[in-house]
Amino acid sequence: MSPFTGSAARVEHWEHLRVTRQDGVVTVTFARPGKLNALTFGAYADLRDLLAELSRERSVRALVLAGEGRGFCSGGDVEEIIGATLALDTAQLLDFNRMTGQVVRALRECPFPVIAAVHGVAAGAGAVLALAADFRVADPTARFAFLFTRVGLSGGDMGAAYLLPRVVGLGHATRLLMLGEPVLAPEAERIGLISDLAEEGLADERAAALARRLAEGPALAYAQTKALLTAELDMPLAAAVELDATTQALLMNGRDYAEFHAAFTEKRPPKWQGR
Repeated sequence: MSPFTGSAARVEHWEHLRVTRQDGVVTVTFARPGKLNALTFGAYADLRDLLAELSRERSVRALVLAGEGRGFCSGGDVEEIIGATLALDTAQLLDFNRMTGQVVRALRECPFPVIAAVHGVAAGAGAVLALAADFRVADPTARFAFLFTRVGLSGGDMGAAYLLPRVVGLGHATRLLMLGEPVLAPEAERIGLISDLAEEGLADERAAALARRLAEGPALAYAQTKALLTAELDMPLAAAVELDATTQALLMNGRDYAEFHAAFTEKRPPKWQGR
């Protein structure tokens, strides 16, 4: 995403999310523990707008998504979203569903790694938000459930039918999206839905450690790797190889590439600049 901003000023306080920043790591916490961090219209909109804002800031090196209390995120609030959508017309419903999809696109397209720290339930939209992250660090209490068919909707919500087969394969994705059955942490790790299984209660800590590691690394290299992983999902090999070649040629003109050589020659750790 382009760093050139529009006229909007940086938002210092987000009503529906808790946002903290430290040394290039931004932590976004879903903070409705009494409702298992169920999402509202405002929470979706805040997350969409926050991701756009963070993508314009060169200081952001990694993002952690976390949930307060007993779980990560239980999905859309039954009363505040599902009940409310029954009163909307088709045009309004399309606007809402496009907005939720924009959140997933923003997670995939933002120029920094995203880590979901999952404990307890990650259901419905919560499962898709975790799926859209680059890493899913979970503890043994984690359970994922793509519940959309259980409320009479398509399992392909918010890009789930695009992303999930690419993470766990078509067979597992078909089962998870069709049946909406929960997947507990051991199976989620076995099929590749979990990137790193932490000890119970330590998912947030492990995710924070990974975020610090990423924040201290070559940010531009990470950004381009993420961009290529997303872009090349639907490319033929010839196009992907060409895109890799042009990307590497650009990065070979970068400061970090030269810094690696200097550090190697001087027998010291590189001082990455993200440029």
